[in-house]
Amino acid sequence: MDISMLGHMYLPTIVLMNSQHGLITARQLRTAGLTGNDVRGLVRAGKVLRVRHGVYVDTDAWEGLDPFRERPVLRMRAAQLSLTSTSYAFSHDSSSIVLGLGAPDPRSALVHLSRTKVHGDAVRAGVKHHLAPYLPGDVEEVDGLRVLDRPRTALDMVREHGRAHGLAACDAAMRHGVTREELWERLARMKDWPHSRCMRWCIEHAEPLAETYLESLVRDFVLELGIGRPELQFGLSDGVTTAFADMVVKRHFFEADGLLKYAPDNPSGMAPAAVLTEEKQRHDFLTGFKLGGSRLTYVDLFAGRRAALARAAREFADTCSRFGTDTDDLVPYRVQRRR
Repeated sequence: MDISMLGHMYLPTIVLMNSQHGLITARQLRTAGLTGNDVRGLVRAGKVLRVRHGVYVDTDAWEGLDPFRERPVLRMRAAQLSLTSTSYAFSHDSSSIVLGLGAPDPRSALVHLSRTKVHGDAVRAGVKHHLAPYLPGDVEEVDGLRVLDRPRTALDMVREHGRAHGLAACDAAMRHGVTREELWERLARMKDWPHSRCMRWCIEHAEPLAETYLESLVRDFVLELGIGRPELQFGLSDGVTTAFADMVVKRHFFEADGLLKYAPDNPSGMAPAAVLTEEKQRHDFLTGFKLGGSRLTYVDLFAGRRAALARAAREFADTCSRFGTDTDDLVPYRVQRRR
């Protein structure tokens, strides 16, 4: 970081920022001898970026952060520097991101705090304060951040975002080892809270086999179709080739079609053309067993949900018409995916 206008205060200020994950407050800059005009000059020069009111970060460091996890976590740390009270825990989207449960859009998520003493829910300076009691045992510390644990966070996500995103959070909690019994136990303390019926539904339908956030959203979509409860990670093998579908109802599979896998820097490390080829081969292999399929994107689930529901219902009905609903012939080819 090159902040030449800091002069002789350069080194101690950088040391302080490094100890605060690259963050520094306006008060700390004033203590170091900088005026408001100096700070505004740093911002104009692109040396620092304002993360929130009164808290700044080195611009180069910010640009190198992952927007889906590292930046949201840094916004939490920035809020932490601004808080005068310690009687809170990060919750909802914030704890969900920290604990690996996901969120509807981590890039734009507010910082969420749950407190036992606050005058109702309110959003102030990018922080949403929730009046929501919790026990000391509900809190865990992750890299210096006090967050509500996974069972509580999953249910808070149901209350905050509704059925689809709540189901995704409950799936992820179970994928991380939370049991259904633990979710029921936590709900027992929240049974008279708003949205208790939706929390109950999400616990009943949560599945640890859902591998991604998008898969959970697709399963909520399939459940809305009313055609039956999907079987997850449906695998078939002929002894040479093995392929899995995200979920199956009768003889029809549904695939969560995320676009990230086609990007040059996708998590698989494969070239986009190779990803597409492998996907086409898997699709052809599965349909060769007289299965039909539907592919669903994030746009289908939200921006075009009504049209997508109608399309998926037609495709499912067509599969049943062509191939029936009995799956006994597939039993010799069934395989289980290792977790």
